[in-house]
Amino acid sequence: MMKQKIKVVQYGCGKMAEVIIRNLVAHGAEIVGAIDSNPALIGMDIGDFAKLGYKTGVKISQDAEEVFKEADADIALVTIFSYMPETYQFFETCLKHGVNVLTTCEEAIYPWNTSPSETNRLDRLAKDNQVTIMGTGMQDIYWINMPTLMMAGTNKLKKIKGAVSYNVEDYGLALAEAHGAGYDLAKFDREIAQAESFPSYMWNAAEGICSKMNWTIKSIAQKSVPFTLEEDVYSETLGRTIEAGHAIGMSAVTTIKTHQGVELEVECIGKVYREVDGDMCDWEITGEPNMRFSLEKPDTVAHTCATIVNRIPSVIQAPAGFITAEKVPSFDYLTYPMHTYLT
Repeated sequence: MMKQKIKVVQYGCGKMAEVIIRNLVAHGAEIVGAIDSNPALIGMDIGDFAKLGYKTGVKISQDAEEVFKEADADIALVTIFSYMPETYQFFETCLKHGVNVLTTCEEAIYPWNTSPSETNRLDRLAKDNQVTIMGTGMQDIYWINMPTLMMAGTNKLKKIKGAVSYNVEDYGLALAEAHGAGYDLAKFDREIAQAESFPSYMWNAAEGICSKMNWTIKSIAQKSVPFTLEEDVYSETLGRTIEAGHAIGMSAVTTIKTHQGVELEVECIGKVYREVDGDMCDWEITGEPNMRFSLEKPDTVAHTCATIVNRIPSVIQAPAGFITAEKVPSFDYLTYPMHTYLT
């Protein structure tokens, strides 16, 4: 058991970072650095940023190299972008300084096939520096580990269907634009619907399910369609009104056929919510017996922030390299300070 607190750097100080920092403090971590490029945040004490009610002495910096040189961190929580190519340089900075990485980058939940070059390079860099990098968040428990646990109660599997929905307003500008929020339909078709290399978040989660179940993928395909309304909707994240008929987000349906005969059909819905909308996490298993289960109106942001913090001890102790969530042993709610879970 470690006697010293786990030292954490928060890399990316957007909306979720406020919740994550409060969770870190609640579970006994020591925050030794915070990094962001937003001029409005640089120099702000993280106590003020996360509304802790007191000053911590740790200020948000734009100089990542300087933070990692001075912080002597055990792990960095990277909450910046959603896809591997655009997040690669941030991961690289952490790993080359010998710091473990946990990230909410959605593609990182299982990126071996969608971004093989970036993933393999990061795997080698992590191994060279004897640290671990892993993606986590809502997908970790509720899109991969929970469905596969439920499958253990079936005699025969034929098809797995999953559908999830979340409010893009909760995750910042990069994610909203990745879902086409505010795009006219021509731009959506050109930059999203026709982009063959643009995997939805459920695409990567479904591959994680296949990996956990030791299924080999025979074929995989995705269709992305825009969500539109006949009324204007204001987006706080975009800072403007989305006109009626323009995309407020998208639905992406990914279909996987496996050589073992099991088919997966997973739908990922990300859009700007109205007051009447809510999150969704529904699963249907066809087999012997059939099964339906769901998480009723999940608080996706809160679940993601709690998961990334609760994952810290198990990732620090995981083998070096790029390790995906389905391969890391199960973890628990941190009843005690997180450093007491390290052996």
